[in-house]
Amino acid sequence: MPMTGREAKGRRLIKFLIVALLLLLLFGGGTRAVIKGGAKSLDIADKLLGPDAGARLLLANQAYGNGPRQVLDIWVPADAQQDDRLPVVVFFYGGGWDSGERANYGFVGRALAQRGFVVVIPDYRLVPKAHWPGFIEDSAAAVAWTHTHIGSLAGDPDRIALMGHSAGAYNAAMLALDPQWMRGAKSDPSVIRGVAGLAGPYDFLPMEKGGRADKAMGKVKPAERTQPIAFARAGAPPFWLASGDEDETVRPRNSRNLAAAVEKAGGSASVRIYPGMGHTGIVMALSAPFRGRGPVLEDATDFLRGATARRLAPAR
Repeated sequence: MPMTGREAKGRRLIKFLIVALLLLLLFGGGTRAVIKGGAKSLDIADKLLGPDAGARLLLANQAYGNGPRQVLDIWVPADAQQDDRLPVVVFFYGGGWDSGERANYGFVGRALAQRGFVVVIPDYRLVPKAHWPGFIEDSAAAVAWTHTHIGSLAGDPDRIALMGHSAGAYNAAMLALDPQWMRGAKSDPSVIRGVAGLAGPYDFLPMEKGGRADKAMGKVKPAERTQPIAFARAGAPPFWLASGDEDETVRPRNSRNLAAAVEKAGGSASVRIYPGMGHTGIVMALSAPFRGRGPVLEDATDFLRGATARRLAPAR
């Protein structure tokens, strides 16, 4: 027997109270609790407060290489079939190249899968066990694996876009702008149809001495080799670059500068600055409890749908 409106409302209220109590017990409650708890607590809140259906975890702990962190998860729409040809998004999480865990980003997988995408979330090597370009090479290998295998996992290998937050947006931008990384993974750079970057560092010289970027890539000479903006080119896939105007970790100028450089080179890039958002808030807005902060998910989805739209054969 289907639930009445009152029963459904009651269940949502119960879920809200449970997650509020959980966050209070774990971290002290509210938005501060999520920020302190990081992506893990955000994912818990999303599971409890988000929609019950619409997405499912199709594959977990799938190896794309031989290393212990060269594994990925795949989320799909709940009704996806193996022979579907759905658009694909490979999402790279942030964490300053020294932290992050794919299992904590199920909220991104669910959000995008509920909107019709196959979502691939890989881990990649981190500092101090790896440095530049290890995390870029892993990211390229994950995209190459996706292109080879996603056709049997409800995805369309000809409709792959990248998305990332912070350090993950950096990884995505490097793959799209510098063809050497995809070629090094024995794949074609043209498989990337677009990049949606959230609060990404793309133009950050000089690096802060002792900072996370310095620890990850400070020994690379010349330092310009580490900067996405140095590889802006006309043939790159389109970019959608978003930032919060209150981001003091990765300044919005990174997005503005890269977009300007790509457009100057003859490519396509757009910038979206969200008022009142900081570095963490922009990725939090992808989760069900915090979507009211701004239309980040809607805007990113619009771009990704356009970037992965099928190319129609010319009329005879």
